[in-house]
Amino acid sequence: MGLLEIHGLTHAFGENLLYRDAELTLHKGEHVGIVGPNGAGKSTLLKICTDRLIPDAGTVIWQADTSIGYLDQYAEIDRSLTLREFLRSAFAPLYRCEREMLAFYERAAGGEPGSLERAARIQEALERADFYSIGARIEQAAAGLGLSAVGLERPIGQMSGGQRAKAILAKLLLEKPDVLLLDEPTNFLDREQVDWLAACLSGLENAYMVVSHDFPFLDRIANRICDVDGGQIAKYYGSYSEFLQKKTFQREEHMRRYSAQQREIERTEEFIRRNLAGRKSKMARGRQKQLDRMERLEAPDTAAAKPLFPFTALPLTSTEHLSVDRLAVGYYYPVLSDVDFAVKGGQKVAITGFNGIGKSTLLKTLLGQLPVLKGRFQFSEQVTCGYFEQDFIWSDSGRSPVQLLSDAYPELAMKAIRKRLAQCGISSQHAMQPIGSLSGGEQAKVKLCLLTLHPCNFLILDEPTNHLDAPAKEALKDALIRFPGTVLLVSHEERFYSGWVQRVIRV
Repeated sequence: MGLLEIHGLTHAFGENLLYRDAELTLHKGEHVGIVGPNGAGKSTLLKICTDRLIPDAGTVIWQADTSIGYLDQYAEIDRSLTLREFLRSAFAPLYRCEREMLAFYERAAGGEPGSLERAARIQEALERADFYSIGARIEQAAAGLGLSAVGLERPIGQMSGGQRAKAILAKLLLEKPDVLLLDEPTNFLDREQVDWLAACLSGLENAYMVVSHDFPFLDRIANRICDVDGGQIAKYYGSYSEFLQKKTFQREEHMRRYSAQQREIERTEEFIRRNLAGRKSKMARGRQKQLDRMERLEAPDTAAAKPLFPFTALPLTSTEHLSVDRLAVGYYYPVLSDVDFAVKGGQKVAITGFNGIGKSTLLKTLLGQLPVLKGRFQFSEQVTCGYFEQDFIWSDSGRSPVQLLSDAYPELAMKAIRKRLAQCGISSQHAMQPIGSLSGGEQAKVKLCLLTLHPCNFLILDEPTNHLDAPAKEALKDALIRFPGTVLLVSHEERFYSGWVQRVIRV
């Protein structure tokens, strides 16, 4: 038996069928990358594996005593803990053993028989578990994921969402469970941190399943690929690059066989039409029976149309659109100080830097969501801003994308709303689901769709690519290149903005 066995998995959200009698087995030591288009059910699969979601049908069986670590970026953490205390909690059983050992040593000092031997046995167990290197391991994980700059004595409550996600990931890596389940672990990581994580994961003996749209990352960490698409879960052996070659060959072979069968069906139907009432009517009826018994191949899935994000642009001039002078931003104390830059009309600018340094805080300050702590900034009078916020915060997560667009733009006809959602890559089924039930990629597309309907000449985007699949990222890049207005983009994906922005501000 494998570590995990899934049989007959069927699940749907409304009319949107994610899986139909799907099967999956995870064996010891397998490093699995989970891929598929936005909305196919990748994150849902991990939730089903961890009992956070009950499927409509099927069985999910874990081998007895298998420890599971799940990266939930939105998990609640005790905000009063410092980062060091939170990471130390990964070794809570070992610290309990240490306290028990010290208690036995105290009893031994008091003359209690057998206490010294018990304490010695516990100490030997702690040494085998590498207990006395915990401090160094914590420092190493914090440095690898860029948390050392935050400070190990920083309270969790004072950390950004990205920093908290990295803290959860660091704790999981320190715990080393039998199986790691990671959903988009690179979303909040810079390039150097992605490299560190890839090296860390590829060196693990334990099994893991990782959902990611970062395909170079998957190529480095995965020896199996789980393809979630078309209601099925197909497992491929080998790297992501090898999977692409195999799937392309299978698609082409299926297309060849389907086309050949369709030609045969057309020839047979033509023979039946010509001869059903003639001298060869008996032969025609025989052909009809053969046709009725034929096991027909399914039509190949036509690749979904590439989404479009047609931003609505207002007129602009090339004069200075934004000036920032010795600006300090933060919540209670400055996280960024003495910020100076200017952006001209029509200019495309990317802001980059390690997570938690204050990039999102800077954008929120420029948009008036946070007060200025020091210094000043000014937009020109002609600027109308459009803003993409990286966090998925909805006033009512039970509303569907259709309802959200209708609420925001009541003058739009229902047909126009559905057309715009489809244009942005939201299927008709997803358009009617509660927004909270959609994947991160689908929610990001809905936010971008809302933004395309807002006329503006200055786009401010905070990590818009975090959850998007490759076609959606490419579509967004094309849209931003075509947008005649100004763009201020916060992004950690150099591959996304390289080559089309005129300026990179490195914080």
